[in-house]
Parts: sequence; C-alpha cells; structure tokens
Amino acid sequence: MSLHKEIRFEDEICAHLAANGWLYDGAAGDRHDRTRALYVEDLVAWVQDSQPEAWDGLSRANGAAAAQVLADRVRKSLDERGVLDVLRNGVELVGARGRIQMAQFKPAMGMNPEIVRRYEANRLRVARQVKYAVGNENCLDLVLYLNGLPVATAELKSDFTQSVEDAINQYRFDREPRPKGGREEPLLAFPGGALVHFAVSNSEVAMTTKLQGRDTFFLPFNKGDHGGKGNPLNPNGHRTAYLWEEIWARDSWLEILGRYMVTKRDAKKRITSVVFPRYHQLDATRKLAAQVLAEGAGGKFLIQHSAGSGKTNSIAWSAHILSELHDAADNKLFSSVIVVSDRNVIDTQLQEALFDFQRTAGVVATIKSESGSKSGQLAEALAAGKKVIVCTIQTFPFALEAVREQAATQGKAFAVIADEAHSSQTGEAAGKLKQMLSDAEIAELADGGEIDFETQLTANMAGRAASDKSITYVAFTATPKAKTLQLFGRPDADGLPAPFHVYSMRQAIEEGFILDVLKNYTPYSLAFKLANDGQEWDEREVERDTALKGIMRWVRLHPYNIAQKVQIVVEHYRENVQPLLDGKAKAMVVLGSRQEAVRWSVAINAYIRKMGYPLGTLVAFSGEVNDDELGAVSETSAALNPGLNGRDIRDAFKAENFHFLLVANKFQTGFDQPLLCGMYVDRRLAGIQAVQTLSRLNRAHPGKDTTYILDFCNSAEDILTAFRTYYETAELEAATDPNLIYDLRAKLDAAGHYDDHEIERVVRVELDPKAKQGDLIAALEPVADRLVKAFAAAKQAWVTAKAQDDERAAAEALDHMNALDLFKGDMAAFQRLYSFLSQIFDYGNTEIEKRSIFFRRLLPLLEFGRERPGVDLSGLRLTHHALKTKGQQDLLYGTGEAPKLSGMAEVGSGGLHEKEKARLDEIIAKLNDLFEGEITEENCTSSEVLRQPGCGFSGGLASSGFDI
Repeated sequence: MSLHKEIRFEDEICAHLAANGWLYDGAAGDRHDRTRALYVEDLVAWVQDSQPEAWDGLSRANGAAAAQVLADRVRKSLDERGVLDVLRNGVELVGARGRIQMAQFKPAMGMNPEIVRRYEANRLRVARQVKYAVGNENCLDLVLYLNGLPVATAELKSDFTQSVEDAINQYRFDREPRPKGGREEPLLAFPGGALVHFAVSNSEVAMTTKLQGRDTFFLPFNKGDHGGKGNPLNPNGHRTAYLWEEIWARDSWLEILGRYMVTKRDAKKRITSVVFPRYHQLDATRKLAAQVLAEGAGGKFLIQHSAGSGKTNSIAWSAHILSELHDAADNKLFSSVIVVSDRNVIDTQLQEALFDFQRTAGVVATIKSESGSKSGQLAEALAAGKKVIVCTIQTFPFALEAVREQAATQGKAFAVIADEAHSSQTGEAAGKLKQMLSDAEIAELADGGEIDFETQLTANMAGRAASDKSITYVAFTATPKAKTLQLFGRPDADGLPAPFHVYSMRQAIEEGFILDVLKNYTPYSLAFKLANDGQEWDEREVERDTALKGIMRWVRLHPYNIAQKVQIVVEHYRENVQPLLDGKAKAMVVLGSRQEAVRWSVAINAYIRKMGYPLGTLVAFSGEVNDDELGAVSETSAALNPGLNGRDIRDAFKAENFHFLLVANKFQTGFDQPLLCGMYVDRRLAGIQAVQTLSRLNRAHPGKDTTYILDFCNSAEDILTAFRTYYETAELEAATDPNLIYDLRAKLDAAGHYDDHEIERVVRVELDPKAKQGDLIAALEPVADRLVKAFAAAKQAWVTAKAQDDERAAAEALDHMNALDLFKGDMAAFQRLYSFLSQIFDYGNTEIEKRSIFFRRLLPLLEFGRERPGVDLSGLRLTHHALKTKGQQDLLYGTGEAPKLSGMAEVGSGGLHEKEKARLDEIIAKLNDLFEGEITEENCTSSEVLRQPGCGFSGGLASSGFDI
C-alpha cells in the first residue's frame, strides 16, 4: 500500500484543482520553460483568447517567432518590475497595438460581458514535479500558474513520513534562488519569480514571499486550532484541505492576486518585499466584506486581533475593500472610509497599497492638526471624493460630525475603521470625554495619566451611535474592554456581545509573532517597620483608609525604599537583560505616580554614577511636578533628561546610550520598542492595564527570545488572571441592564434638589436656536446657587463644630457635605451611564434625555471646593525594610475557563456610610500582625535604630496588597 506516501498527497490536491476550474495534466511539468520560468503555451493561449487583435499584430510583426518574442518580453518585464506589477498592468511591445494585459481581475463594479469573458478566459494551471533548475534536474512538487506566469510553488510532505518543517528546510537548503557558482533560478528569484512559496503537510501550512537560502523566513498560514496554533480537525480529510479547497479556489485565488498582495518599495522605488495575507487577515476582511454587503451600512464590528497580528495591513486591506464595495445593483456602498489611527505609517501604507492595486494616486487624504483647519481639511477631502480619509483620535470628532451631517442631509453612507494603537490623550480632557470617565480615571488623569483609545472612541460616539444607520463602525483591538464589547460586539449563541473575528494572544504567542512575557516573572514582597521618632502621636482618630493611603505613599517615596529597589533593578538589568540582543536590550521601569518617577530618576542616576556604570536613563510623564528638591520639573527639564536635546522621548530612547525608560502614566500602552526585554514594575496593575503594560515587552525582534519582569507591587495570581481574560477570546459575563438608568433617575429625583419645572426651563433654552447664553445662565443658576450655598453652609458648620470640639455637630455637617457630594457624583454617573447605554439602546424616553441635558449643564457649575482632611505623618520613621524575591516563575495560562469581563454594575448605587476611624498609632500597630517574623534586625535601615529596640511599630505589605 502507498496511501501514506507523499505522491498520493500530491495526487489528491491536483485532482481536486482539476475538478474545480484549474488546468492540469500529469506531463505539464515537463513543458515548463526553465530559462524563462514560464508556461509559454498558456501565455500564448491567454493572449489569443482574451486579446485576439493584439495577438494578430504580434504575429504579423514577428511571424512564427511571435510566441518567443512575447515570452522574452514578459520575462524581461518580470525581472525589472516583478510578477505582481506585470500581472496587474501588463506589458508593452512592438506590434501588439497597445498594452497586452496579463490577467483579468474582477473590477469593483461594472462586470460587462467583455470583462466577464476575459475573466473566464484566465488560465489557472497546476503542474507537478516541475523541473525548474537551469543547471540540474531539481524538481518542485507543485507550481501554480496564471496565464503562463508562475505565481506560487509548493513543497508537500506527508505527516506519515515527514513534517512541514522538512518542507521549510527543503526550501531553505535545497531551493537556492542563486546556487553557488551557478546561474540565478528565474522561478525562485525575487522579484521576478513565483510570488509565494508554500510548505505544506497534512496538518500545517507555512509560506514565504522571498527565498533567501538558509535565511529564508516562513510565516504560518494556518487557521488556528480553538484559539491556538495549527489547524482544527477536518472530519473529511486533511487539516490543510482549506489551502486547495478555499484559498486556491479559482475566484479566491484571483482575488488574492488582484486585491490583496502588495509590493513594498524603498526610497528608490525598488521592490524590497511582497506581502501575502496571513490566513486570519484574509478570513477577517473577507467575512467583514460579506457581512457588510449582506446587511448594508450601519453595522458594528469588533475585530479582536492580538499584537503581532499585522493590524496595519489588516486595516489597510479593510479600508481598501470597503472603499470599493458595491452592492448587487452596482451602487457604491460607502462614499468614503474614515480610518482613525495614530500609526505613523498607516496613511503611507494605504496610499502605496491603493496605488499598487489601481495605479491611481491621491485617493488617500490625511487630516493633520498642524495643517490648518481640521474641519476645512475634512470638507475638502469629502468634497474631493477621497476613498480613504485618515485621521487621529484627536481629529476624529471633526470627522464624525462631518460624516454624520452628510449622512443625514445627503443620504451618504460611510465606514469608520478605528485602530487602538498609539492612541491616548493626556492633560485636560474635553467635556464630552470627561462624561465617560470614572472618578478613578479622572484622578489618574490629574496625575498625568492617559485616556485609552476605547474610552475616547466611546465618548466621541456618545448619544448618537444608535441612530447612525448610515455609518458602519469597525474597531480593531487586542484587549477589548467590557464597554467596547457591548458597543461593537455581536450577539453570540447566548445572546451576549462577542467579537466578530478573533486572532488570539495565544495563537500569536504559539506562532512566534509575539513573546510570552509571563515566562520569567519574578514578584517581590515588601515588609517594613515604622517608628514614631520619639514623638507622641495625636490622640485624635483619623479616617482609616486615608491614613493607610498616606502611610503607603510615605513608604513608597522614602529614599531608602527607592534606593533598595534601584539597586535590585540596575544589577538585575546588568546581569540578565543587558547581555541580550548583543548588548542592545532595553528596560522599562513602571512607577505609580509622577512624583515617584522624579524621585526614582534622581536615585537611579545617582546609583549609576556611584557604581561607574555606562548606563543612560530617560524619564517620561505628562505635565509638571513640584518636587521638594528639584522644584517644578517636567520630562523636558535638563535636571531629569539632560540628554534629550529637544527630541521626542520615543525617538531618543532608540539611541544606544539609553538603557532605562522610567514611566508614570505614560507609554504603558501604544509604545512599540522591540528592543525592550526587561520591565520593572513598582505600581499596582489590574485587568486590562496589567495586560497592556506588560505587553510592551512582547514585540518580536531578530534574536529576541527572552524577557524578564520584576514586580514589586503585584501578585503572580492577579497578573495571570488579567492575562487569561485576553489569552483567547474576550467574553462578557453579562450585558449591562438598560434599566439601571431608570433606577438612577429615581434616586436623583428623590434627592429633592430640583423640580420638573427647573428641568423643563433648561431644556427649552438648550433646544431654542434663538436662545442666548444669558438665558441658559438664568435657567441654571437658581439650582446651582442653591446647591453651592447649601454645601458652603454645611462646610462652615463643620469648621465651627470642629473648632468647638462638638463632634456630634461636626458629624452632622459632614454627613450633609457627603450627601451633596454623593448627589453630584450620581449626576456624573448618570451622564456616564446614559452616554454609553444610549449608543446601544433607543430609550425613546424624553424624560431621560431631558435629565441628561440638565445634568450636563449643571455639573460644571457645582464647584464645591471641598478639602479632604489629611493625616499628619511628620513623626513617621522607617526603621526596618525587607524586600524579598518570591523567585522567578513561569506563569502558565492553564486550560480552565478564563475570567470574563463584567458589564456595568449598579452605577450610582452608593449611599452615605460612616467612615471607619482609628487612632494613627492603632492603625500602624495593626500592621504588626501581617508579617510576624518577616522582619529581623538585619533589615534595620540605620545603626541608630539598633540602639533603640522596641521603639517602633512593625508591619508589612504583601505584593498582593494588604487588609487590616
């Protein structure tokens, strides 16, 4: 029996293709023209069938030599211009009466009878055991031709005897495009040879578009197997049958050659590479186009593609395909496609790709902030009928407003493709954006934090997306939030929003496109002991939570604590990270606040100077920090970054003399530096922030196979939980209840701070096109003035009661202040909730919309000016400090059910609660029990303290947090 042999595998593939529109005969391989790498009889037949007048002209000019003249001209054109350009744009030669087309691809529209005839005349051929070599009898298992031009080769291996790796090695070691001492092999040479080379086994496929001997790099071309690498079981035969049954199917293959493959050129316009889509890119864009055609405009799509998935190309293909989409009646579906991305290369790549497809320049417009009026640029681009318009997340609101207006007034439809990469906003957020932020996010923003792409996108779409019936939204993200899933997801079998298409983090890791950053993860624990420096603590009770936060901040900023961590970081880097990548590996230090970043910068540079190490650092944060020693400093200050010299920090960090990048609320997302191999974390991370931050390390780079993480703040369990959520497909635990908005409305109404008449007055003014700003002020100020004065009175009562030591009156006044604070917070929560849910549900309730308008205008006027009581820690002293490693760990993802994302909980459900209070000495004493026995005199921070045993309070903090 020979069923297990490679030749039977070959038989099966050829038989399938022969039965499905491909030309095939067993002896075709012998008729391959080795010197020209052409199947000449198909080339001639194609021209004769599709362009008979051109063939007649060639025959009259060249007689019996017409076929040879044509073949020589085609080969010369292939060598000079590459196969893709010749296929798409044809060749010219004397006697042909114009350009001879080498193929007919389907146009976006207008399939007239002549084009249909020529499309059907395309000659796709498979030949087996093709003797291709000029100087020997080497054979390729399969060669695929289009109209006589070679477009693909394949080496097959049966899993019964060999593997796909053997096929890859056969290409790398036995299929040299230029053998030593021999002539160039035209079939294998770049760019005039076959466009793509496949290594195929029964279970896996790999491909490359450029053979370079042993340096040839193959990419997996597999479907993925339940979230991992490889291919799923095929009940009907080979796991890889999709290659010849789907990819090489006649229409599919012609579409790939005509619409997907792209040539990359250098500054001198020389071809440097050819891009062939990976399976998930092809699958996602084709399914997207099919679904949009089936539904028409107005749908939403979430593409969850991991880092390393090639999102730039996927976005470019999506934009190109959607911009060309026509319905069955040949009507163009979208007037323009808006691409929202901060990728520096996206507009260039789109421009080059579209030119490659159509030889048409200027079809892509880019809206830039520095080029004058954004609305003017958009109007110009839309009026000019630009197929694709690229803008940043900052200019997106202008684009969205423009397309919504045209959709409403001119009946046009648009597609919006939003890209998560490199999109964050710092500083003062726009009012619409602030409505979408939680209190924690607003607090982080105040410390220079960044607002992620998904929050910005959601804010810009607020309140209108449910009625955007003429705008199709496509969002690309590796780590969707629960809100993003609900806004862009499509119902799964359980009715919960789910991604439209997934290329998982797991598959990207297993296929080698990104690194697994949890391979070398080392958590640390911190324990410490505090003394009172001989002073008596205040007998007054303080708020427990406030005191604990103050103590932790005090410890984190303590010079001894920072110095100990700095030593660990620098020495670990020198020993483990710096030797990687031939000494070019870099590291990032992630810190909890801008003030910590400044203190760390001073400390790490002092240690490096003391040790005489040739290491350079940069520190990055937004805005300005008031430091006790340095004064007011920013990241551009010479005191912090003397080597910056006016450069952007991203660019400066590429230089070889910089090794550490210290960051606080900056560059934790959207920062691509493939040389990053080490990360040192001194900041609490959870959920999506943990995944996005640690994933700065996962970018692939030649020779990069190892990363290191040292974590001073988080537990291995918490980090692993965060990653498991996004390891395969992000899932939603439950959708947000749309009735939450009614519950919150009832709570706000019951507070009694406004009445229906006051709401109606504000709404009438807001909706009156003739109203003046004074009318709005007059409508709002009675309510705002009443609330502000009520808070001021309560605050004064609290101050008076505290001065008179009247604890009961102080508590009552504080409760009144807290109630007004809670009311204001509930209004903000209502705005966040309604802005989000109104994008998903059509409430059709004017009372809800009226309150949204009323609260939106009232909130900015409620400046209560509250001062939070602090805790005096001036007598605190750090006497003992122990920083202990828990050992390097390889965190395993496991096979259990991954944690799911939670929808919005009961927003605004908070009430007034008595703050838990205690004396400061009691709070510190409670720390004693956390790590009993962890602290010894060896952990003493100074010899002076050793002479004062028992004077301090001991306690500790686990890396996973603490609870008292």
